Amino acid sequence: MFAYITYPSWISPEIIPGVPLLRWYGLMYIFAFATAYLLFSLQVKRGELQRADGGRDVTQDDVISFFTWGIFGLLLGARIFSTLVYDTSGIYWRRPWLIFWPMQDGQWTGLQGMSYHGGFIGGLAGMILWTLRNNRSPLAWIDAMAASIPLGYTFGRLGNFLNGELYGRVTASPAGMVFPSAQRFSLAEEWVRATAEKIGMAVPSGAAFVNLPRHPSQLYEALFEGLVLWAVIWFAFRKRKPFNGMIAAVYTIGYGLVRFVIEYFREPDVDIGYRISASGIPSPTYLNESLLNLSTGQILCLLMIFGGGLFLAFRAVRSARHGT
Repeated sequence: MFAYITYPSWISPEIIPGVPLLRWYGLMYIFAFATAYLLFSLQVKRGELQRADGGRDVTQDDVISFFTWGIFGLLLGARIFSTLVYDTSGIYWRRPWLIFWPMQDGQWTGLQGMSYHGGFIGGLAGMILWTLRNNRSPLAWIDAMAASIPLGYTFGRLGNFLNGELYGRVTASPAGMVFPSAQRFSLAEEWVRATAEKIGMAVPSGAAFVNLPRHPSQLYEALFEGLVLWAVIWFAFRKRKPFNGMIAAVYTIGYGLVRFVIEYFREPDVDIGYRISASGIPSPTYLNESLLNLSTGQILCLLMIFGGGLFLAFRAVRSARHGT
């Protein structure tokens, strides 16, 4: 019995093979936004947002307008951050108009490449601008959104899985999965042969390279950054917040912590590698050689944890002194 899973051959990034305009990842974005919208609307229906916002009425138009600003900011931030921070070719700095150009070499590619942290910043900016423009409490509205987002985020990571991208590092655990597009490794290396033997992988006679199992880190993220984080916030904190801004801080800290840990299973961008290396020299991204090797995502998560912690402490002290 093989100690690994083969990525399902019937899964394709395209919903309808040969129709590149219809992709699972785009559909998952729609599911994500719809889920967050429904959960946000549920809080409005129950009067939770109104109470946090000083008893002011919230109309359906308010909710739609707020979401529009937030989603627009999220998409802008996610795309800009992805192209300017994670792309190492420099082409987007030289030709910034390509950031939102969905064609490549005459082929429709869509806007491939979105950064969560960029989306976080952009979406937050969009929501703050809407609340200030409409004289609403930014923290009350952002709290309601923070309680709604994680469950929707689950669909985004499922979209990554269906795309066969953002997979993890090499593993010999039973949860390992062989992704078709993953890097192959030379059987001339001892660790490669040892890993293949350990998991019972049959290597064709005369083969020079082998595709080893990876952690399905997209599914780890969908579960823990999505479903579990949402359940904790929704059932443990949502109705027990002592002040506005607490849910936003808990989400920021919680996501940062969970994502930081999962990054040890997820392979960093190969062209970027580790931003901090324990040995001081580039280390292979497909192996977890040291907990001191930190990726770009982990550094950004540490900033989220630090920023969220500072904000939570500030709001707690202010609430204790002024009751707001």
